[in-house]
Amino acid sequence: MGEMLAKPKPEDCNCLTIRQAARVVTQHYDRHLATIGLTGTQFWLLAKLVYGGPASINEIAKLMMSDRTTVGRTLGPLEREGLIEIRIDPDDRRSRRAEPTEAGRTRVQSAFPVMAAAKLSFEEAYGVERSAALRSLLLDITPDLFTAEGAAAMHRP
Repeated sequence: MGEMLAKPKPEDCNCLTIRQAARVVTQHYDRHLATIGLTGTQFWLLAKLVYGGPASINEIAKLMMSDRTTVGRTLGPLEREGLIEIRIDPDDRRSRRAEPTEAGRTRVQSAFPVMAAAKLSFEEAYGVERSAALRSLLLDITPDLFTAEGAAAMHRP
């Protein structure tokens, strides 16, 4: 018979712990942004379009490290509210591009004080230095972390 594996402990699972923390932080920011009718994901997507210019659905999916279906569910409410327009890409008629409307630009501007308040209250609860350290650690986890090059970079001094 095979060896008995040790019972897994939830607190030892990186995936579960990061997902739980992400949910708590997301809910915190979403509560703040609800006052202006956005979620955190919608804010950042809209801000990307406002400051980075129009983007294809595939580009947005790559940026969000997501799939086209999930991106569509995020874009739908923004389009219905008139914050973005989705048009056929003139350079590639098979592709669609999202671009912000004037209302979308205005909403992003109105979100900055709300995002600042959410960040401040998070840092008051968790600590300014700990928050900065947490962001730094999480920024080390990139899409290429699980490639040979990314793993080698993680172990460099």
